[in-house]
Amino acid sequence: MNQPEGEKRQKILVVIPALNEALTISKVIAGVKDSLPEVDILVVDDGSTDETAKLAKTAGARVLQHPFNLGVGSALQTGFKYAGKEGYTLVIQLDADGQHDPVYLPKFIQTLKESGADLVIGSRFLGGEFSPISFSRLFGIKIFSGLIYLATGQRITDPTSGYRGLTARLLNFFSSDLFPQDFPDADLIITVLRSGFKIKEIPVVMKPRLTGLSLHRGLRPLYYIYKMFLSIFVTLFRPPKEVP
Repeated sequence: MNQPEGEKRQKILVVIPALNEALTISKVIAGVKDSLPEVDILVVDDGSTDETAKLAKTAGARVLQHPFNLGVGSALQTGFKYAGKEGYTLVIQLDADGQHDPVYLPKFIQTLKESGADLVIGSRFLGGEFSPISFSRLFGIKIFSGLIYLATGQRITDPTSGYRGLTARLLNFFSSDLFPQDFPDADLIITVLRSGFKIKEIPVVMKPRLTGLSLHRGLRPLYYIYKMFLSIFVTLFRPPKEVP
């Protein structure tokens, strides 16, 4: 991506939370480099027991390691705090399991620069191609999309998408204690919108997970729905945080 003459150079970081993703992490990092060769890549190893961290370093990423598993929200916040400390202006998060195609990274960068949005979410429901998804996951997405609309008046089609980009302005906000430790989804989106930030979605196609275990397997979708209802309830009674 060529930098227009006279434009201030953006410092961009791709944050990849990872837990036991030794089979896919090298390929994901290679995909990011192919799509955006000039960006920095940070893998936050959330207590893996395999060689995820070692392989990520070998593939050319910077690596931060949690001593034990803290949850995807905590892994992301570690990455966000690192980005803020190092002065990054744009951050994109994507999963380590290969579901998020790095080919969309330039579109995230372009949208963050041109749309005025503080948060850009990749939605599997806006494009013409089909992204495989389980019924339980789809059911939860539709419920929480409706709750977000009722709470904020904005329609977010894919609130559980972990493929997101954010500006430095929102980066500071995400480094606070308001950021969830486990699933930063509908409750966080409501908090962001009620605090005056702007959100925009872009179409992406998400690939099926080929290895590892999904966070939404077994009875976990039921826990997720219960936890998210409770968190949204608390969020709606919490005064919106002022945007700096």
